[in-house]
Amino acid sequence: MRTSGTAVDHKKPIRTLDWLNFFLADVRDGLGPYLAIYLLTVQKWDEASIGVVMTIGGVAAIVAQTPAGAWIDGTHAKRLLVIVAAVIVTGASLLLPLFPNFSAVAALQVLTGAAGSLFQPAIAAITLGMVGPKAFAKRTGRNEAFNHAGNAMAAVIAGVSAYFFGPIVVFYLMAATAAASIIATLAIPAGVIDHDVARGLADDHDHTKHQPSGLAVLLACKPLLIFAACITLFHFANAAMLPLVGQKLSLVNKELGTSLMSACIVAAQLVMVPVAMLVGAKADVWGRKPIFLAGFLILPIRGILYVLSDNPFWLVGVQLLDGIGAGIFGALFPLVVADLTRGTGRFNVSQGAITTALSIGAALSTTFAGVIVVEAGYSAAFLFLAAVAGVGLAVFWFAMPETLERDSRRKAHPAAIPASAPT
Repeated sequence: MRTSGTAVDHKKPIRTLDWLNFFLADVRDGLGPYLAIYLLTVQKWDEASIGVVMTIGGVAAIVAQTPAGAWIDGTHAKRLLVIVAAVIVTGASLLLPLFPNFSAVAALQVLTGAAGSLFQPAIAAITLGMVGPKAFAKRTGRNEAFNHAGNAMAAVIAGVSAYFFGPIVVFYLMAATAAASIIATLAIPAGVIDHDVARGLADDHDHTKHQPSGLAVLLACKPLLIFAACITLFHFANAAMLPLVGQKLSLVNKELGTSLMSACIVAAQLVMVPVAMLVGAKADVWGRKPIFLAGFLILPIRGILYVLSDNPFWLVGVQLLDGIGAGIFGALFPLVVADLTRGTGRFNVSQGAITTALSIGAALSTTFAGVIVVEAGYSAAFLFLAAVAGVGLAVFWFAMPETLERDSRRKAHPAAIPASAPT
């Protein structure tokens, strides 16, 4: 095992981590918004039913997130968990066209949601265990950049292929990227991951062994709870926006629905790549809070702009703004959690617990939005989501502290940080 907290000197595993994030991008969220298009245009489901079945998958993820984080904290088989999750998510997605009834789709979404809960904390843990806390901010930005680049590439291939072969092509694309992600995972040597560092149990200047704090430490840190509440509101406002845009595009042009959805995804992902790299480079300089505020501000603006026109070019153009918000969130989320849990040994279970909260927001988002569309139309749904985003922005602005400053104070006054104190 390498020395805790020191950066990995081997370039090959770092490059392999790039490819893992690139190929796993099309796998980690399952079918995502493509599921809504497939069910709407091919299986002729109504919007409310689509929202419910997507919510069921979200509930499965909610139940699995915190145990998944705890599992990743305690295991040295992090690479194996990524592989198993990729196989389950892909297999469940490939079975969906064969069993398109509501019960079967709901069951497959449960499998996808539960297995998919492993990806984010596992990748964050592997990364932290490879590079250590000192290089974590920059490396997380790089992870997100490759993740978004992978999403963009997959969306381009899906969009072009769907134009010629129909929406079913996204299922086969997912199988190919899953196989590539498994190869990339196996290419990361097990020995380059320091599992104590990977769970947040040591930092760059502390090479002694400690015991993990009690789980009650998660409830003792008020900023961690505020952050969880803000992230829940963020995802409640954000999760349903892209599926709703996809449905609107499909209703405008059924044949081009999947291709136009791919254009939306590509447009956002191309913006996310430089945004994630910028956040990774500047998060330790500018601080976490001002950058996150900028990402939060994008959400209500998007919600309002979506109602101004049904023109496909307008909708795709507005989706560019999602690249800013999502790029910021993806790069900052693990950094803030790492700030608040460093030294506790509970980094991954904390990620899981907060992801449980944001999954609740995302699951409720699709259900509420689907019902509002059926009862009052797409514009009402977008305005409702924009209002929720505005509330989340206000809470984060006035209640959330700057976690980078807390990290600085830790060096001088370790006991002053509630998240670091064992219970």
